[in-house]
Amino acid sequence: MTTIPVTTWSLEQTAPTDLLPAAAPEGDVRIVRSEVPSPEFSRFLYASVGGDIHWTDRLAWTYAQWLAHLDRPGVETWVAHDRGTPAGYVELEAQEGGAVEIVYFGLLPGFRGRRIGGHLLSNGAARAWDLAERWPGLKPTTRVWLHTCSKDGEHALDNYRRRGFTLFDTKVEEEAEVPTPGPWPGAYPA
Repeated sequence: MTTIPVTTWSLEQTAPTDLLPAAAPEGDVRIVRSEVPSPEFSRFLYASVGGDIHWTDRLAWTYAQWLAHLDRPGVETWVAHDRGTPAGYVELEAQEGGAVEIVYFGLLPGFRGRRIGGHLLSNGAARAWDLAERWPGLKPTTRVWLHTCSKDGEHALDNYRRRGFTLFDTKVEEEAEVPTPGPWPGAYPA
């Protein structure tokens, strides 16, 4: 088995004023919360956004696992649409002590490089900061955090920093090299 070094960067914001919003992209780009837990839709987003950047940890999840995850208080999916077509998403998850993790964030390959990512990340971070307003019983957000790695898109780390996230940890680990799965076999060029 071949291994590759993977660098993981953990970043955070510790106050809502840390957020440096990106300008909205041109055109009809809207960001809408997916309020009804839908394992099919969430798996579509996960596989389509992460297929070419090696997101594999949730591919084996069953319908019941997806539903149990999505139906938890403080878990939200916000979807960017370009002229009605899903372009990307951000998934938020409330954690103990007022922390909110941006668990997943990204764009489908055809929508990258069009300034949608910064706008979606800005919106996702803002929604992380006001998450408790939509979920009675949750503590107000005191920290928004995320991690990205060297397998993610080439502009991911820079986008997070431009939105006001600061680095708090870096790790390098060897991981098994796996083929790029894509949203379905053969969807991306080899």
